[in-house]
Amino acid sequence: MDDNEASRVRALGEILAEFDLDMIRVKVGDAEYELVRREPASGIPLAYPPPVYAPAPAPALNGTASAAAGPAAPVASERALKVIAPVVGVFYRSASPGAEPFVSVGDRVSIGDTLCILEAMKLMNEITSDYAGIVTRIVPENGELVRLNEELFWIEP
Repeated sequence: MDDNEASRVRALGEILAEFDLDMIRVKVGDAEYELVRREPASGIPLAYPPPVYAPAPAPALNGTASAAAGPAAPVASERALKVIAPVVGVFYRSASPGAEPFVSVGDRVSIGDTLCILEAMKLMNEITSDYAGIVTRIVPENGELVRLNEELFWIEP
């Protein structure tokens, strides 16, 4: 393995760790690289730190939420269908800066309509709707990095 190849493998390993991926496969020219996270040779699973949760704000004495707490997170109706991210990437609402967004809250979408683009490693992945209905929420902000299986859209049939 030459130095150029070794640096590619190191960079892919860093991406694997940074985005907490189990596997990554990349083709560069004729070369194809696949990295898979496995348990260490000792057979003892890797220990991950437990998630850290912020304590919930205490309700005000008069029974209303504190103004400093900000707005409550929206709650999806039982009918809402959720479009989730199939890859890790940067979320874009439109095809280019300054262009109209593919969809906005309140828009009616059909199966196959383009909802957004997720940019992953300079590849633009067009995300299409698997559902027909009304877009009731767009979860990430434009330009925000989203993780695998993170909610992108809520669509009500």
